[in-house]
Amino acid sequence: MANDVTPAAIKALREKTGAGMMECKSALTEATGDETRAIEILRKRGLATATKKSGRVAAEGVVDSYIHAGGKIGVLLEVNCETDFVARTEQFRGFVHDLAMHITAAEPRYITKEDVPAEVLDKEREIALEQARMDPKNASKPEHVLQQIVEGRLSKFYQETCLMEQPFIKDQNITVAELVRRAISNTGENVKVRRFTRFKMGEGLEKRVSDLGAEVQDLLGGDQ
Repeated sequence: MANDVTPAAIKALREKTGAGMMECKSALTEATGDETRAIEILRKRGLATATKKSGRVAAEGVVDSYIHAGGKIGVLLEVNCETDFVARTEQFRGFVHDLAMHITAAEPRYITKEDVPAEVLDKEREIALEQARMDPKNASKPEHVLQQIVEGRLSKFYQETCLMEQPFIKDQNITVAELVRRAISNTGENVKVRRFTRFKMGEGLEKRVSDLGAEVQDLLGGDQ
């Protein structure tokens, strides 16, 4: 019932979603006071708003960095918006810094699913299909069922490697894509994660194994 929409309920919904007071009241009224349904309504409305703004040019923004683990891991991240005014706000900068921390922790390799190279995707599909065929539980399953299993494993691959598909580290109930949509709704501008680089000390290098005896022998002149 609309009578269930109390000021306290509106305030609580606003704190959880960041939406305006009137938007929260409207969503709660439509949801007959059910907060969960109201959040879903606001998310759908936010998505529609974000879609309208996603085509606008975002040429301003922030380059942020995050260093973790005593200098062992670092991220450099660029996130764009439309105006310098929004780029300088504490809210936007906090959002970008949260993304940098997320990238540090979650180790994405790509921004979106579309960024995954075709050869990488083909290799993952090949591995997933081979694993599905070798699983005894799938011995009697037809090929189209195996392909469904492969698509399920690719979905998991996207969640593990693509930034926008990952659950946000500070709120596992939403993805990073949803976090970006909220930023679009909150700022009123198009917001786009343009690029990032993640550094991990020693990554890709083979650690040198020291043969102390051989080193001493070399210093003494080989055969001595």
